[in-house]
Amino acid sequence: MRYFGLILTGAALLAAPIGAFAGETLDRVMDKKAMVVATNSSWPPQSFLDDNNEMVGFDIDVSKEIAKRLGVEVSFQTPDWATLTGGRWQGRYDLGVGSVTPTKARAQVIDFAGIYYYSPYVYVVHKDSAAKTVADLKGKVIGVETATTSEDFVRHQLEIDAPGLPPIEYNLEPGEIRTFADSMLPFDDLRLGDGVRLDAVIAPEQTAKNAIKNGYPLRILEGGYAFREPLVVIDEKVDPEWTAKVGSLIADMKTNGTLAALTTKWYGKDYSAD
Repeated sequence: MRYFGLILTGAALLAAPIGAFAGETLDRVMDKKAMVVATNSSWPPQSFLDDNNEMVGFDIDVSKEIAKRLGVEVSFQTPDWATLTGGRWQGRYDLGVGSVTPTKARAQVIDFAGIYYYSPYVYVVHKDSAAKTVADLKGKVIGVETATTSEDFVRHQLEIDAPGLPPIEYNLEPGEIRTFADSMLPFDDLRLGDGVRLDAVIAPEQTAKNAIKNGYPLRILEGGYAFREPLVVIDEKVDPEWTAKVGSLIADMKTNGTLAALTTKWYGKDYSAD
């Protein structure tokens, strides 16, 4: 994957033993034999609480695989999205595994350890909607999760920080934008009926398909994606050696097919390739 070489500069240093380059976070994790991961608790199938109140999902499995390869235990914290992506964690979390897009704004406050999969974003409407193309959504009420790339996209402000991606095309002119604190809340409004509260939602394909699978009366507009984004594991800007170490593990997980298997397990499709 061409992005790894750009994002993980210096990962070759990891050929040396861990202790030779240990930094603040790497020392803490390896000394405690434990890693704290910041993620989401209500974003199926990425990460959510199951019927036994246990954290499960794609991002949870990825976190556990990273911990396994480090030889440490893993626990999870679920801060709000702005905290997860805002950096300045002050050691509360060691990694963020929450399907985060590497934007230019986020690059100022957090480090990107590596791309672990790619997510296409789609336009979702109620099954009774007359809309057939994106043009039919002009002037309509669009719902998005706040502080996410879907909000940046609908506001025509999205700047993904990953070299080689094609430029973003803004084909939608919304009439009103409504933001929601949780990824499933826009779907909850949309399921009430076409135009009752929302006319459409912009969200990851995986999330939309999962909502439809769980009985939400929705459909995805055909005709292509809104945009396609890389997703990265993130960490606090305090320990380049830790960032590089995790990055090398992610690269190995891609090479040996682990990420392909995990995306297929949770999404029914391999999203690990660029």
